[in-house]
Amino acid sequence: MKQKNNLEIALQERIKELNCFYGMARLAEQNHNSMDDFLRNLADFLPLSWRYSEIACALINFEGKTFESKNYRWTQWRQSAEILVNGRPLGDLSIIYLEERPLADEGPFLKEERTLLNTVAEHIGEIAVRLIAEQALQENNKQLLIERKALQEANAALRVVLANIEDEKKQICKNIRVNIDKVIMPILHAMAPAVSESKHKYLDMLKTNLEEITSPFTSQIINNFQFLTPAEINICNMIRNGLRTKEIAHLRGVSVTTVSRHREHIRKKLKITNEQINLTTYLQSIVSG
Repeated sequence: MKQKNNLEIALQERIKELNCFYGMARLAEQNHNSMDDFLRNLADFLPLSWRYSEIACALINFEGKTFESKNYRWTQWRQSAEILVNGRPLGDLSIIYLEERPLADEGPFLKEERTLLNTVAEHIGEIAVRLIAEQALQENNKQLLIERKALQEANAALRVVLANIEDEKKQICKNIRVNIDKVIMPILHAMAPAVSESKHKYLDMLKTNLEEITSPFTSQIINNFQFLTPAEINICNMIRNGLRTKEIAHLRGVSVTTVSRHREHIRKKLKITNEQINLTTYLQSIVSG
C-alpha cells in the first residue's frame, strides 16, 4: 500500500511538473514583450505545481526587482534556487509554505520539488536571455525606423537645398550672360576697329569664350577627358576656335614643334590618332553635342 501511495505521489508530481513547464512556456509566449510581466504572472502560477499548493506562495527576485504571488508571506518553510543568466547570478526563486507540513526530503518539500525548483530557475534564466534579446531587437528596430525617418527627412531637405542651389546657379548664369551681352560685348565691339587685322582672331576667340560662359568648353573637356593636361586643354580651346599651329605657338610663346607635339598627344588621348577626323571639327562637336 505504501509503495502504491509513493507511486501515486510520484505520478502526481510528474503531472504537476509537466503542467508547470507547459504553463511557463505559455506565459513566456503571452508576455514576450516584457520580462517583468512574465515574472509577475509566473509568481502567481508556480505555487500550483507544489504538493501543498493551497498554502504555497512564491517570491522571485530578478535584477533588483521583486515579484510576489498574491498570498505571499515569508516563513521558515521555504526552498530557494539561484537564477543564472549566461552564467551570471541575477536573482533567485523561492517557494514558501505558509503553514507547517510533515517533514519530507527537504523540510516539508519532496526531492522531486527540489529538482523542479532548480529546473524552473534554469528555465527562467533561459527565457530571460530570449526575452531580453527580443526586446533589444525590438528597440533596435524601433531605433532603425526613427533613423530611417530622420534620413528620409534629411534627404527631402537636401533635395530642397540642391534644388535651390540649382536655381541660384541658373540665376547666376543668367546674370552673367546679361552682363556679358549688355556690358562686355559692346566694349569688345567698340574695340574691334582699333585692333589690327592680325589680332582679330584673338578678339573673336575672346568673344566666343565669353559667349560660352554658361556652358564652357573647358568644363566639358575636363569632365569628358580628365586625362588631358592643362596645357593640352588650353590648346584644345584654341584649336576649336580656328587658330592654326603657328598662331597657337606665337600666342603661347612656344615653338611650332611643341604645339605639333601637343596636337599629336591630344589626338592620341582622344583616340582619333588613326582616324580621318579633323581635330578642329571634332573639338567643336564636343560643345555642340
